[in-house]
Amino acid sequence: MKIKVALLFGGKSVEHEISVISALQAAQSLDREKYDVIPVYISKSGEMYCGERVGDIEAYKDIKSLISESFEVCFARISGRAAIIKTRPKLFEKPLVDYIDVALPVVHGTNVEDGTVAGYLNLIGVPFAGCDVLSAALSMDKYAMKLIFKESGIPVLDCAICDIADYSADDTAAIEKIEEKIGYPMIVKPVNLGSSVGISKADCREKLFEALAEAFLYAKRVLVERAIVNLTEINCSVLGNERAAEASVCERPVGSDEILSYEDKYIGGSKSSKGMASTKRVIPADISPENTEKIRELAVRAFKALGCCGVARIDFMIDNDSGEIYLNEINSIPGSLSFYLWEPAGVKYPELLDRLISLALERDREGKKITYAFDTNVLSGVKLGGLKGAKGKA
Repeated sequence: MKIKVALLFGGKSVEHEISVISALQAAQSLDREKYDVIPVYISKSGEMYCGERVGDIEAYKDIKSLISESFEVCFARISGRAAIIKTRPKLFEKPLVDYIDVALPVVHGTNVEDGTVAGYLNLIGVPFAGCDVLSAALSMDKYAMKLIFKESGIPVLDCAICDIADYSADDTAAIEKIEEKIGYPMIVKPVNLGSSVGISKADCREKLFEALAEAFLYAKRVLVERAIVNLTEINCSVLGNERAAEASVCERPVGSDEILSYEDKYIGGSKSSKGMASTKRVIPADISPENTEKIRELAVRAFKALGCCGVARIDFMIDNDSGEIYLNEINSIPGSLSFYLWEPAGVKYPELLDRLISLALERDREGKKITYAFDTNVLSGVKLGGLKGAKGKA
């Protein structure tokens, strides 16, 4: 019997479109001899949809039409089984779309990758691939992530955090505090976004004002850290869980500017984006064997430090002047699921997806062995005096 997989993508995120590309890439590579795939599209306003065209990338050229041709759904638990049901079934129509065995979220950015989708699925009892709520949330919050990495002895750049309320109350004081702690040049970024959205460099106070204004468009908290002037970016993927994980080959992405932009990552000079798979890159990265092994070892340590599961991409920076290596950030659900970093290591995309689903089902089996409740009589003697009704009657 085939395993029924709910493939979730989209969501209320600035990385919405990239999620669509990543997910439908995955859909093409899932072994249909082993899996029945049910694509579930999450709109930018948060509704979920299924339908005949939801798995067709061409349909997303006109999302309004796609939604009109699809039907709204949600996840539910029916007789102890996870299911997808229609939220607005027609008269005499059965609401059940299908039962599912596991969910594969391929979502990027805030409101989805940050533990929101993981929490939703966990509440309903749907086994799902990828990080749990805590590790997903920590991976998204760059400041919290840095604190844990520092505690774990993983090298990261010192940073300052700027809150929009403090900045609005006294922007000059906030600027001076940042200047004193970090110094120019510096990188300014929203604390919980990826894909280089809202990130800019500042080498003077005027540009710092501009960079903060840009970053605050996307987040209420902004991270500021020292800019490495002579920089090489290196990325590495990790696959596994907090007990056993392995690192992929390393890559050196090639950008058109000092900061790898959204266009560099996803468009790659082409009008037909293939997500992260279209980025210009050097694989394996043209760095020393010693730096390669150090980065791969740090990547696995970082993955385990946050308690990650599934596949992640960890981004590093090499300061070419000092030779120091710093961990920049971790992506708990990377663009294109970083399949392009695993294929050179001999792991084809269908196998990568197999392992993600196996990890999800393994975690679900382990979770069922844990006791989450026990019978008590604590409620038998509780009296709260009733609740007042609309007419004041208990």
